Amino acid sequence: MLPPAESRDTESDETDPVIGILRQAKQLACQYYELTGKPLGVTGEIAEFEAARLLGLTLHVARTAGYDATEIRNGQPYKIQIKGRCITNTNARHAGRMGSINLNQEFDSVMLVLLDHEFNAFAIYEATRGLCEELIHAEGSVARNVRGSLAISQFKSRGTLRWVREEPRK
Repeated sequence: MLPPAESRDTESDETDPVIGILRQAKQLACQYYELTGKPLGVTGEIAEFEAARLLGLTLHVARTAGYDATEIRNGQPYKIQIKGRCITNTNARHAGRMGSINLNQEFDSVMLVLLDHEFNAFAIYEATRGLCEELIHAEGSVARNVRGSLAISQFKSRGTLRWVREEPRK
């Protein structure tokens, strides 16, 4: 288990080696996308770290079945599955789909970390397991019913906004 990013023994973000590596990964991912038109495949890791850093979550080791992080709520660990999505046009009406949510795994909620074209978080939404189950089991889409893949717009409209980036005033 990794401690929340905010509790690490670092003087600032500038001295945290993980933040330095992620900064480089973000730059490489942007360059790779510009050259190939394809994602580099680091969105999930960046999303997990951003959620931990911004919300004080405790990240768990890779491949922990069902969840990526925990947060203490009402004195108990609350298991959170984290999904990330890079959205290059934040004004777009349709932002695509989230990664699959496996209801056979143990978790209490799902967080969706939305990243801009530079892989910086601009919003984090959360939905309880119960709401995810309701949305996935609703009649309709094969992507939703079989693969457990929800539309980002649907998740945002039914979930709770946990964090949003403050935009500078003009």
